[in-house]
Amino acid sequence: MQNFLIFAILILGFIITFQIARASEFVSVIRGEEKTRKQTNKINAALLLVFLIVGLFGVYWAHHTLGDKILKLGSSASDHGILVDRMLKYTIITTGLVFFGTQILLFWYSFKYQESDKRTVYYFPHNNKLELLWTVVPAIVLTILIGFGIVYWYRITGAAPENAMQIEVTGSQFKWEFRYPGKDGVFGKKYYKNIDEVHDNPLGQIWEDAANHDDVYVSGQMHLVVGKPVRLIIGAKDVIHSVGLPHFRLKMDAVPGTPTTLWFTPIKTTKDMIKETGNSKFVYELACDQMCGAGHTGMRGEIIVETQEEFDQWMASQKPKYVQMKEAAAPAAPAAGATASKDSTAAPAATDSVKAVTADTATAVKKDSAGKK
Repeated sequence: MQNFLIFAILILGFIITFQIARASEFVSVIRGEEKTRKQTNKINAALLLVFLIVGLFGVYWAHHTLGDKILKLGSSASDHGILVDRMLKYTIITTGLVFFGTQILLFWYSFKYQESDKRTVYYFPHNNKLELLWTVVPAIVLTILIGFGIVYWYRITGAAPENAMQIEVTGSQFKWEFRYPGKDGVFGKKYYKNIDEVHDNPLGQIWEDAANHDDVYVSGQMHLVVGKPVRLIIGAKDVIHSVGLPHFRLKMDAVPGTPTTLWFTPIKTTKDMIKETGNSKFVYELACDQMCGAGHTGMRGEIIVETQEEFDQWMASQKPKYVQMKEAAAPAAPAAGATASKDSTAAPAATDSVKAVTADTATAVKKDSAGKK
């Protein structure tokens, strides 16, 4: 019934519009087409001038009212973001001057030079100087803007410094997961067929690789050090996602099976941003900038930017995933009065369970390799 009513309203609206158009034609015939055209031109010229004034006021009002509620130029929290803001500022100034100049002239000329019996039409078909002017000047301006863009692009996408932190970022429907290398500074190997949420191996780490034994796994929240470069190694487990860092002015796709990278240096801690924004609940956001499914809008991670001392304290409180797995596989503490012989048989059981996991991993890798061959 509701669909029928909507359809009927649309049909009725079409009929009314059609009848108004026909009535306008009859009126123009009665009054004379030339007189009707001149009157219509005057009305349109006045409306265009009103549109110009209201439109410019709307631009001012939107900037004045909403300026503090969006990401403002110069508020970037990363070194690369400063370059992005600067490039955007130059582009907005250049295109803004052209926009206001052309729009004001367009609507003002439409009003001033409306049809009039007191003025003769002047045809201006061609002018070499004007053609040269509006071809060469935009070409030079665009070349300068593109030059800035290329220079900044190579700075942003260049190799990360040798002292940069390494963090692995993995996206999946609908969450973000992070992995930090341990004291050895090396990430352990992973195998996609080894991903097992049930048995607490969300990234598919290969436990027989010793480099995995000190890697730290964190879900939902990433910690960074202010003033220290960080290189993100980005991937996905299911569909294409995208690491969106609005406060740092950065974005990079997360593609299954194809790692991507980006690097930057945070220049403001979370506490600095709380003071700057006046928002006691402020937190850096890691958003998914690629439509990835029904829960896309809720795929959100948090970033904590802190001092080196605070980061070291946080890292010291984290247990490597391998240690967590061993603790989960270990038997419960024996009850009071339990015999020593029972204790001696419990420990090997825990060890055997860890060995079973690594043995299964090795078998899966060998079978997959044989299949590919």
